[in-house]
Amino acid sequence: MSEKREEYILITENLVKRFGGLIAVNHVSLKVKRNSLTMLMGPNGAGKSTFVNTCTGVLKPDGGRVIFDGIDITGWPPHKVYRAGFVRTFQIPAPFLRLTVLENVLAAMSHTGENPLKAPIRSLWIEEEEEKVKRAFEILRNVGLEDHWDKLATTLGGGQLKMLEVSRALATGAKLIALDEPIGGVDPAYAGEILTYISNLRKQWDVSFLLIEHRIDIALPFADYVYVLDRGTLIAEGLPDEVANNPKVIEIYIG
Repeated sequence: MSEKREEYILITENLVKRFGGLIAVNHVSLKVKRNSLTMLMGPNGAGKSTFVNTCTGVLKPDGGRVIFDGIDITGWPPHKVYRAGFVRTFQIPAPFLRLTVLENVLAAMSHTGENPLKAPIRSLWIEEEEEKVKRAFEILRNVGLEDHWDKLATTLGGGQLKMLEVSRALATGAKLIALDEPIGGVDPAYAGEILTYISNLRKQWDVSFLLIEHRIDIALPFADYVYVLDRGTLIAEGLPDEVANNPKVIEIYIG
């Protein structure tokens, strides 16, 4: 009996991305369950970011398919993938540094008041704006940034900036957020806190996460399911304990 696609927010089927003679993503097939925290791990240069860039339209695939929320989005441009609810963050956060934390979250939302025909008529958008501010504060509470709402983004630490990126992704109404090394360069004590926030968001906001990470000692315990890439090829998958004890995985990290 075939699996129901509805169980999975993301499915890739034999996805391929080449750069000349280099196959950066080599027939990768994986699935991300709804409301899960699925981890894509592998050493530097394994093809993790290239895989996500190919899924989200930043790069055009050379083969295979990408199914998101039951729809074939293979080759869609990034803005269309984004609007469908598949959002990604980057290793280096890029918020609006001269805006406050709250303003950054609000900027990620669509606003009726931005319509030039409706903007002069305050009654058409004021209630909606109030609801969006409430929603933004709720998001900030859920990522530990509520006390920083009125601070400029430039004043935040590295880990806080990464949580602001997550906040902005949530504000778009994302169904799936691909997090590119959210704990990269973050103090281990705060790294665990970041992953705890992310894990808790899944059911609170009906969102799924694809976590790209190589700090497996910290991230692995938070994952529901794990895939391992090495030189563009999937070499292992399974539950965290299974993957951690897989000889192939041990070899690429220790050998």
